[in-house]
Amino acid sequence: MDNKQQKPSHLEDRLVKFLIPSGNFMVSVFHHVALFVIGVATVWSAGYAVMEMFQKTHATVEDLLLLFIYLEIGAMVGIYFKTNHMPVRFLIYLAITAVTRLIIDVVNVKHEASMEVMFLGGAILILAFANLVVRYASYKYPSKINIEED
Repeated sequence: MDNKQQKPSHLEDRLVKFLIPSGNFMVSVFHHVALFVIGVATVWSAGYAVMEMFQKTHATVEDLLLLFIYLEIGAMVGIYFKTNHMPVRFLIYLAITAVTRLIIDVVNVKHEASMEVMFLGGAILILAFANLVVRYASYKYPSKINIEED
């Protein structure tokens, strides 16, 4: 009876030794393929935006901010490829740029400051404060990755 109880345990151990590395490999492959697709889509979208700017013969502030958004997405993909770590700061910068672009769009359409602009400005203030908290936390409590970069 002891042999029968040990066999499933031995089989289970062999299965775990095979499945866990296989699962980790598949997750890693998915991450890299997804990052590559995001990077290609970012370059494609930025290229399309630049082509539209050339067709208009000028670039607006909104167009330039859109290019900054593409640049920040590209930087996030590059950092993740190199370090396998996604800095939250870049997501906050991306959000601040997107909200700024939205404020400019609202002001261009309405040609006046409104409560909507005030709320969007408040959102930027909250995001800037969140960035301050993240920066302070990463300074005060550095991760292993931050220690290795210094």
